Amino acid sequence: MKVVNFIIGIMFLSAFYLSNLIADEKKIEGEPYLKKIVKTDEEWRRHLTPEQFAITRQKGTEAPFCGMLHDSKKPGIYYCVCCALPLFTSKQKFVSGTGWPSFFSPYNEKHVNTRIDTSHGMTRTEVLCARCDAHLGHVFSDGPRPTGLRYCINSDSLSFMQDSSLADKDTGIKEATFGAGCFWHVEAEFAKVKGVVSVSSGFMGGKTPFPTYEEVCTGQTGHAEVVHLEYDPGQVSYGQLLDVFWKIHDPTTPNRQGPDRGTQYRSVIFFHDKVQEKTALDAKEKMDKSGTFKNKIVTEIHSAGEFYRAEDYHQRYGEKHPGSCGF
Repeated sequence: MKVVNFIIGIMFLSAFYLSNLIADEKKIEGEPYLKKIVKTDEEWRRHLTPEQFAITRQKGTEAPFCGMLHDSKKPGIYYCVCCALPLFTSKQKFVSGTGWPSFFSPYNEKHVNTRIDTSHGMTRTEVLCARCDAHLGHVFSDGPRPTGLRYCINSDSLSFMQDSSLADKDTGIKEATFGAGCFWHVEAEFAKVKGVVSVSSGFMGGKTPFPTYEEVCTGQTGHAEVVHLEYDPGQVSYGQLLDVFWKIHDPTTPNRQGPDRGTQYRSVIFFHDKVQEKTALDAKEKMDKSGTFKNKIVTEIHSAGEFYRAEDYHQRYGEKHPGSCGF
């Protein structure tokens, strides 16, 4: 009997230890969107320019004062060029005079990792993307307050999305978000519109934070492929943007545009205020009654949620790959 009790006790303790170990592992894993992205060099080369690959995957360094972002003062967010994880914002950027983009803190401390780098005969602290291990640059202890740090980052390790909400003063710029099938084509069409200040491809409407393109393609995230616009209402109205939206896709086919099928290709308008909501609802009703489309419009109209920018190789895809996807 004592032996049986001893065995039961050992089993109980083992189960307790295992359950706590699993719980600890879950804590270590952290946010699901920070799950490691691992690709072969060949896969990375397909999506990155030679300069981006040399810096992010081979730990290269661009020449000072040559990067496109080192002296940019535009308000916005700086993303990992490899996996689109947000890394820094313009609010954290400062002019260091070194010739590389410099920041005193990251967008989120969990989005960057650091480790000791003893290459080139010196000891430095390397900065890496927490999700895909892209080499970004180095961090030094000669920055401004409040952190005293200087994240010295290569321009070619970053992609940038303008965001007027980060400006020091109200610029009068508005935002709009539309889903009309494959975002490559949709982005290209809206980029032509006079008064559109910026346009970015990405995802909205789902439950997965900071999704990758591959995750959205599974149909399990709930996100739609969308384009996020910033526009000057003095040059183009929201109603005129809706006119473009109706013209560039078929809003009567649920979860499908041409050969592309899946919930990520649904027709959807994400409004950013009550005026946009009413304008979108009125426009949909008017289009339905106009007889422009033979079938009933199935476009969804929802309040805008968080916009997650797609990886850099999806941005301006039509310009990079003329002749693809209907271009």
